[in-house]
Amino acid sequence: MSFRVIADYDRCKSHGLCQAVAPEVFEVRADGYMYILLETVDDSMRSACEDAVDSCPEQALRIED
Repeated sequence: MSFRVIADYDRCKSHGLCQAVAPEVFEVRADGYMYILLETVDDSMRSACEDAVDSCPEQALRIED
């Protein structure tokens, strides 16, 4: 199974906490913006992505099944 991580880029301030928790999925690049690296994420990464969603101070991330 797989899922998607959705970002509200209007809320995202690119703190990078998501990248610290799940670097395979999130990346804050030199341009100062956060990017989601995978269109769909394997369930083996669900726990890390849930932690990333929970760690976002702007509440800009969510998981969609």
